[in-house]
This record gives sequence, structure tokens and C-alpha cells, in this order.
Amino acid sequence: MTRSALPTLTLAELARRLGARLVGDAERPVRGLATLREAGPDQVAFLANRAYLKELPDTRAAAVLLHPQHGEACPVDRLELDNPYLGYAAASRLFDPLAGREPAGIHPSAVVDPSATLGERVEVGANAVIEAGVSVGDDVVIGPGSVVGADTVIGDGTRLHANVTLYHAVVIGARCILHSGCVIGADGFGFAHDGSRWHKIAQLGGVVLGDDVEVGSGSSIDRGALGDTLIGDDVKIDSQVQIAHNVQVGDHSALAGCVGIAGSTQVGRHCLLGGGVGLAGHLTICDGVQVTGMSLVTNSIHEPGVYSSGTGAMANAQWRKNAVRFKQLDDIAKRLARLEKGRDA
Repeated sequence: MTRSALPTLTLAELARRLGARLVGDAERPVRGLATLREAGPDQVAFLANRAYLKELPDTRAAAVLLHPQHGEACPVDRLELDNPYLGYAAASRLFDPLAGREPAGIHPSAVVDPSATLGERVEVGANAVIEAGVSVGDDVVIGPGSVVGADTVIGDGTRLHANVTLYHAVVIGARCILHSGCVIGADGFGFAHDGSRWHKIAQLGGVVLGDDVEVGSGSSIDRGALGDTLIGDDVKIDSQVQIAHNVQVGDHSALAGCVGIAGSTQVGRHCLLGGGVGLAGHLTICDGVQVTGMSLVTNSIHEPGVYSSGTGAMANAQWRKNAVRFKQLDDIAKRLARLEKGRDA
């Protein structure tokens, strides 16, 4: 959709939909969003981070979404909200070019098994494949080249972008978004070793995604070995994330890019895992835990809070000196213990 085809709203209508207080021309038309620096006279900008206050005086936007405390400094019309970032999120959906478009139906090159059940207003893109026993809800979009394996269930309003792969017997909730290249339901990493070679363990479980889940491009969620891998409602998963078999992720948790979770680990509700975080297998992470980027977690966490591991970047010469000292820590600790014992004698 070209920019000229984007929906046009008046500031009054936008304020009503966002629940914002409008200060300015109610009839001014706007047709999109942009940054403070780049917005033109028919676009709305937003200010949610004080670091960008310096750009506010020079903005050319039609209006700015901002907190009331910054209203007097705004040189253009404004939409005041206590949480401008949340307002920006809502506004972005109003101007989303994919929203509100009519479904294109089933492309002639798509392959849909006769036993599959498709709901109302379903779109199936070019060269997509829907296998036997699949159940697809209403208002579902299955992008070009996507594959939906046998006996899979897809809830209402879910969108599969191009080249998404759902293996057999996967359950996807309502209003989910699965981005290109993600794979849901591949075999978990399960093998038994007899002393000389590996023997595959058939992965007999499935994957269940709750409602309102988003999975980024190139991410993988493996099926369970016996029971299912479970992803709760409103979980947000970034790109290049690996979730192993029988992992459970609680409602409203968010996983940033390149997170890796080993098998059978349970992550609680409202948890935040920063980019590159690794969780070892068979752990329990309680509700309300935040793990900062590039941390490795090897033990269960039973108290909510912020957790970190590793060392920050430093000059290589300093790191090399510290690496030598790391190896000496055990000897230093023993010597210190002997000194303290002698002092207390």
C-alpha cells in the first residue's frame, strides 16, 4: 500500500481513539506517523523518551503525542497522554497498511487438502500448503510459501507471513503473528548414546501457542518429546530465538533476539529475557524475573528481580590480565581464609 493510500484521520478522531487530550486544530488531517525529526505536516510524531526533547522545538509534524508535562514546549498541535509510548503503539495500529485490507482469498497455486477446514475470510497465499486435518479459524492469513502441517489448528485472526512452517499437530491461538522463516513444531534435540553412536528419540509431543503471541523471523520452537511445549498468552518472541522441547513460557513474558532456552525449562509470567540470554535445561524461573542481555543462567531463580552474569566489555589488554586473575581466584580465596583464620586465633 502506498503512502497515499494510507487512512486519513482528523486530529479529533485520532484523539478520540487514543483517549488523548487534543490541544490544536480538531479538523487537521493526518495520514501517518514519523519521528520528531522526520515527520512532515501531515504526520504525527511522538515523544516518549526525554533524550529526544531537544528535537521537539524543530519538529515539522502536524501534531505530537506527548506527556502533558512537555506540552508547553511543543511548537505544534499536541495530543497529551499520560503514557505517550502506549499511545504511539495504538496509533501505529491505526495507520498499519496491513490492517483493514480485504482478504485476497485462496491463490490458485496454493495446495489445500480437501479434509482441511477453513473459516470465513481466510487468505492463503501463493504456493502455500495446507495439509490434511488442518483447522483454520476466521480472518486468518497464511502467507506465500507457508506450510501448515497435518492436524494443526490455527485460531481466529492469526497471520502467518511468508514462508512460515508449522509442523504437524501444532496449536496456534487467536490473533497471533508469525514472521517469515519461523518454524513451529520441529523435532526437539533428543538423542540417546550407546557409547559409540546416537539414536534418535521420536518427539511425540506438540507445540501450543496461546492467544496474542508474536514470533519473530527465523525463530524456532521445538515440539515436546512427550508432552507439549507451551507458550502462554501475550508472549512476545523476537527474531533468532531457540526454544527447545518441553519448555514452558508463562503469559506476558518477552524474549529478545537470540535468546536460547534449553529443554524442559519453565519460565514464569511477566518475565523479560534480554538479547542473547541463555537458560540451561530443567530450570524453573519464577514470575517477574528480568535477565539482562548476554547472561547465562545455570540455576533456577525463585525470587523476582533483575539478574545478570558475565563481565562488561573492556580493552583487550585489560581483559587478558583479568583472565589470568580469574584463574587465581581460588588460590587467593584459600590464602585469604588462612590469613583470616590466623588473625582470629
